[in-house]
Amino acid sequence: MPFDSPREACGVFGIYAPGEDVARLTFFGLYALQHRGQESAGIAAADGHEIRLHTRMGLVNTAFSEEDLARLPGHIAIGHTRYSTTGSSRQINAGPFVARAESGPVAVSHNGNLVNGENLRRELLERGIPLTSTTDSEALTWMIALAHGPDLASRVRQAMARFVGAYSLAVMTPDALVGVRDPLGIRPLCLGRLNGGWVIASETCALATIGATFEREIEPGEIVVIDAQGVRSYPTPEPPERQAMCLFELIYFARPDSLLMGERLHLVRQRMGAELWREHPVEADVVIPLPDSATPAAIGFARASGIPYAEGLIKNRYIGRTFIQPDQRLREQGVKLKFNALPEALEGKRVVLVDDTIVRGTTSRPIVELLRQNGAREVHMRVHAPPIMWPCYLGVDMARRDELIAARMSVEEIGRAIGADSIGYLSLEGLMRAINLPRSRFCTACLTGQYPVPVQMSLDPLPTRSRAPEPVLTAEQEGH
Repeated sequence: MPFDSPREACGVFGIYAPGEDVARLTFFGLYALQHRGQESAGIAAADGHEIRLHTRMGLVNTAFSEEDLARLPGHIAIGHTRYSTTGSSRQINAGPFVARAESGPVAVSHNGNLVNGENLRRELLERGIPLTSTTDSEALTWMIALAHGPDLASRVRQAMARFVGAYSLAVMTPDALVGVRDPLGIRPLCLGRLNGGWVIASETCALATIGATFEREIEPGEIVVIDAQGVRSYPTPEPPERQAMCLFELIYFARPDSLLMGERLHLVRQRMGAELWREHPVEADVVIPLPDSATPAAIGFARASGIPYAEGLIKNRYIGRTFIQPDQRLREQGVKLKFNALPEALEGKRVVLVDDTIVRGTTSRPIVELLRQNGAREVHMRVHAPPIMWPCYLGVDMARRDELIAARMSVEEIGRAIGADSIGYLSLEGLMRAINLPRSRFCTACLTGQYPVPVQMSLDPLPTRSRAPEPVLTAEQEGH
């Protein structure tokens, strides 16, 4: 649910295309990745000699003018859209970041979160590195810039050995573009072709926007180097025993028109809705989604159940997500500005409301009340994801555990708290049936408390908030 859903950290984009207007193409690519971060946007461009950077707070369309793009010449560019998970929402934390070391400048766009980011920052400060932000992304950039090795891939690999957590990266030097995924593959990254050039992006929708063709996903732990010699792949020398793609990329984060793990997500989410009906059937007159993220699942629920599908809520698309800052006060007020009901679709009817997630529960009740005020006789909440029980430390604004409604209440209590006549969540087993891939390929930490890397609750996912000193073990440490 908007205002009460997990928030993605960032979108990353990179292009190597001599002869093309790479800054403008990156601008268009970031447009397609706007859903992954709405607080700030930035582009860095390289011309073989120097790296130039422009960042600004706000949405992509307000962050760049024609003059800004004209000041970013070159044949390589990387871009970034940000939603803050570490570091506050301020200009100094806007990416990409550029580090200028003796070996030359390096720019990085980062999607994810380093569990050991504070340790790396402390180490760099002790070495006299002039850090200017409060993010783990700047520390990550400097670790790459200061690494040693016979070639760029070796230096990146050396830096990766120091990173613990989630990272998909677009790395740029004055003459090369590099795509990197962490060994667990927690965040997505794909590779595409554009005429004689190459593109990397968080999602395939960004490739389609600029007319590039999808080649493949960059593999977990892989380094892809693109320069004048072509494209070279460096697989991880020590593949981990498991992978850990974030399940919420498939449930909510990635755009429904993107391809991920071999499937169009619109179809995957329709199957989630069908599984939701099989697990939680209900007698009703109409199925409506909370637009837009729950629309595919609502379609799947309606088709499987035979209950008519309708639009019962209209979304105000001109309330930009910049309005929804990471602040609870604005989330609640925003519901009234974001949605209007259609009484004709609701009057006297038993309504199934399909949503993707309930995090805090603070905005579900106003939506249920809005439906009743506009004539709904019954409101049955159906959620096409399992209950979120644990916070995320790997690049998602998920809230503290004491803020998560499913960690404090039973499902029945949640239903009463939000004012629904009934409530049903898709089970983890049902979710995996819909995805049709082994559970071992995914991170389920926010659902099960089994993290793919060692974390402690004292490592608060949002350092500006209060800390909760409760240790959490990995699945391996628990013996699972």
